[in-house]
Amino acid sequence: MTRIRIELIVPQQFEGGGELPAFPIEHYPWKCLAQGDSWFSIGAIPPFLTTNLLKGLELSTGTCVVSCATPGAALRRMADTTRSRKFLQLLNGTIAIKWDGILLSGGGNDLIEALSSTDPDPSLRLLRVQGEWGDPALGPHKYVSEPGWDTFSGHLRAVFDALIQERDKGVNSGQPLILHSYDLPAPRNAPAGLNFGPWLCKALEAFAIAQSDWNMVAEELFTRLHKLLGDFEQDFPNVHLVDTLHTLTPAPNDSGAPSADWQNEIHPSEAGYQKLSDKWATVLNGVL
Repeated sequence: MTRIRIELIVPQQFEGGGELPAFPIEHYPWKCLAQGDSWFSIGAIPPFLTTNLLKGLELSTGTCVVSCATPGAALRRMADTTRSRKFLQLLNGTIAIKWDGILLSGGGNDLIEALSSTDPDPSLRLLRVQGEWGDPALGPHKYVSEPGWDTFSGHLRAVFDALIQERDKGVNSGQPLILHSYDLPAPRNAPAGLNFGPWLCKALEAFAIAQSDWNMVAEELFTRLHKLLGDFEQDFPNVHLVDTLHTLTPAPNDSGAPSADWQNEIHPSEAGYQKLSDKWATVLNGVL
């Protein structure tokens, strides 16, 4: 099969204006709009230390992707991302065109941010405090606050429902929306630079969870997120999930440097992103 590297541009190139001519997106058979978190943008400081999932994407047909994704250092929530003014203008506003696909990377940063909550109310945090831990035989379940998970999953579903409503308001009503699950990051002291991170290991340490249990807690939570995103595929029209769970080689918990397929604690390396891009290509070539 022919493999053609996508052309990745930002909204300013799409619009043009002033001395900047609009990018000739009409020359590309496939045109996609992308929005999302750090896996679609920047995963390290300085940015050249890593790449993102879109940059290595090669498809069977010439494709231009207009990306509204923002750097992951800000850890922006999915709600902020999917309701951004520029993204909505391109999706259903005055500068919208009919996109062959809408690409979304979201949910992972929400999960990571929610893990850091130490609210006294169990419904407002994802982890149990030590006095709430259940039977050790429950494995990772003994650490997870079920009321907190219900709150989190309800929030993410409401955000996604609002996104689908925005998609279906205008010219892109019913167009394919493609999102991805996340692979399993190993909680470890591997920040992204300039005091950004680490995230997971700090949260688990704050709840006094033993390092020997870190991986199974992370696997439990990211597997739940995988199922939640898979439910979106089943419950909403023309939504497609790129299943990337168990794609990457995990890093060891005691490594603070780039290891295996990971540049830092929560962002893949260039080689790791390429593995993910290959899975995206398989789905996009079929859907588009």
